Amino acid sequence: MFVKRHYAATKPEAHRLPPRHRTATAGPSFQYGIMFDAGSTGTRIHIFKFQIDNKEAPKLAHETFRAIKPGLSAYADDPQKCTAGILELLEVAKSSIPLSIWNATPVVLKATAGLRLLPGDKAKHLLDTVRALFVESPFLSRDDSVSIMDGTDEGISAWITVNFLTGDLHRSDSPTVGMLDLGGGSTQITFSPQDEKTIQTSPIDYIRSFQMFNNTHTVYTHSYLGLGLMSARLAVLGGVDASPLEGSTELVSPCLAPESSGSWEHADVVYTVRGQKAGEPVYEACLTKVEKVLYRKVVKASEAADVDFYAFSYYYDRAVDLGLIEEKTGGTVLVADYIDASKRVCTGESPSPLQSPQSPFLCLDLVYISVLLQELGFPPHKPLRLARTINQVETSWALGASFHYLESLKRH
Repeated sequence: MFVKRHYAATKPEAHRLPPRHRTATAGPSFQYGIMFDAGSTGTRIHIFKFQIDNKEAPKLAHETFRAIKPGLSAYADDPQKCTAGILELLEVAKSSIPLSIWNATPVVLKATAGLRLLPGDKAKHLLDTVRALFVESPFLSRDDSVSIMDGTDEGISAWITVNFLTGDLHRSDSPTVGMLDLGGGSTQITFSPQDEKTIQTSPIDYIRSFQMFNNTHTVYTHSYLGLGLMSARLAVLGGVDASPLEGSTELVSPCLAPESSGSWEHADVVYTVRGQKAGEPVYEACLTKVEKVLYRKVVKASEAADVDFYAFSYYYDRAVDLGLIEEKTGGTVLVADYIDASKRVCTGESPSPLQSPQSPFLCLDLVYISVLLQELGFPPHKPLRLARTINQVETSWALGASFHYLESLKRH
């Protein structure tokens, strides 16, 4: 997405970088990128303003953020209905970016798990509708501006974001940090292996190399579709990710409090969920069930214990529920903190004295998180850093994806 610099005398010519030497005396120049994150629950726009200095990696000067609900997938049966929301977000972009560089500012939409799970033709109609709006907009739109994001790219982009914000991406000598994300439908792990053996012994499609800021980065990355927390809940409760047959929406699970019952909505289906009869040891029975669901689904990452990792999304939310971290500031937890909390919660103890009534799924969620982390190769003594923002910038994949797109434009 590296586009035309911003000069007083901008000509509406081709979207090319001006010759390097002309910027030498012009002081810092700025450039913008527009990234739409079309998630399963909502559509979010990030408008990034980058400061470009010669030869240095770009600096993030400002971010404008706006979100609307519901997600694009809610309009699967009537794609035209998504138009109003997209136009509303494009207006936010117009008011944030100088008019003189609209035609050189790329606009990109990437859809995640919500659209990945739709039937192909429904997803295509939605994306075509958005593509037409982008083409009519005053911003720079190309054939690849609207797409469904591969889960692996989501992991790589989030890794780029985190390492850009910590400053580790700019310096070739500083070690990078790893990234763990636990969404509703999928979960990702990405890190840069330090040991050649990791690269040689990992499944071939888990190793990716890419160019960023004149450096080549090689990462171990994988997205496990269907192992996000909500999909995992369904599997642990005994449901399957297809629409249930009539009358089969009751789920009974050892992970719920004995004799309890309630309702839970997932993928537009309302399930009745019940605990088993009293007398079963809840933690042990739930642990067995979760281990069965995860059996041979996850590859252990050999260096996971040695690399510093940041963890996001539901890893963060559940640590907040337990009172392990402050909701606004985040913090550090050990894998053992999730394990110990799951034993406490499943045996009926309150997770923390300040807690409002807890979710009936907290036992299940914590057992799942603690087993998943250990299956991925994290020992109980391993610390994880939990953050929603780094240096006041949201740690989503959107920033990394914008850099990735910028780099691809630079090469065209």
